[in-house]
Amino acid sequence: MNLQQLEYITAVYSLRSFAKAASCCFVTQPTLSMMIQKLEGELDVILFDRKKSPITPTKAGLIIIERAQRIVQEAATLKDAAAEINGGLNGELKIGVIPTAAPFLLPLFIKQFAQKYNRIKLIISELTTELIIEKLIQGELDIGIAATPLKLHNIKETPLYKEELLVFASSDEKILKKKLICAKDIEADHLWLLEDGHCLRSQIMNLCELRNSCPQFLDIRYETGSIESLIKMVELNGGLTITPELATLSFTDSQKNRLRYFNQPAPVREISLITNLHFARKRIFEALETEIKTAVRQHLLPKRKQRIIEI
Repeated sequence: MNLQQLEYITAVYSLRSFAKAASCCFVTQPTLSMMIQKLEGELDVILFDRKKSPITPTKAGLIIIERAQRIVQEAATLKDAAAEINGGLNGELKIGVIPTAAPFLLPLFIKQFAQKYNRIKLIISELTTELIIEKLIQGELDIGIAATPLKLHNIKETPLYKEELLVFASSDEKILKKKLICAKDIEADHLWLLEDGHCLRSQIMNLCELRNSCPQFLDIRYETGSIESLIKMVELNGGLTITPELATLSFTDSQKNRLRYFNQPAPVREISLITNLHFARKRIFEALETEIKTAVRQHLLPKRKQRIIEI
């Protein structure tokens, strides 16, 4: 048994294909298949059901593969730690960012970070929290930027900042008559929401104590993962939406006049860096954390009494 064989079986498990795994591992398919069969013989365990399409692990194989994933990740952390000791801050850094943060957060720090650490190649993807967690555990991402707390035993959270949740309403909404609002002031059937799968949606549902999972305005069910789209819908069709603080930085004066703040304790969402427990590139992590905190600090509202809305 060797590390290469473990990398092969984790690749097949992730891609559900011997051909794709072989291509990913830069070997021929016969070579990959032979090495996996050799490992199966050594362990006396059939790892994959080859009759199914796509390829699926056997019940016993899944137990072995999950352990193999941890071993492969641990081996990778040794290489990462050695690279930082020997070469400083360089190499690829794969980051997953939730879509409700990416368009507002990334422009604040990404250019400065890339210029300051020009030996680091950033690979950034917009992904839901669920996919970020999955890819962190599988070793396909290095770091995630997501709303927390997640309270997962295999994910480490490092808070970056808290941003208030604000109400943006059309000019004919009676909620604008109030200077400060509370959750009960929001009419659910006037509220535009993100589609299922976004953590901000569940936070808003919790904030407003909405039991109906699909409130609809004008008898329209509109599904989107974009905060910008919700803001545009409010402007053109009426109603209201709830938006995070950083999303309002580019608002015009007219739009800012239609923002309303919640009473204290102000509802906030917490944004954090998240990693799997084996992430070893401590200096790169700290550099990213510092750059984000420095960039964001100047744009956030003076702190009031707050409460973090659960996901």
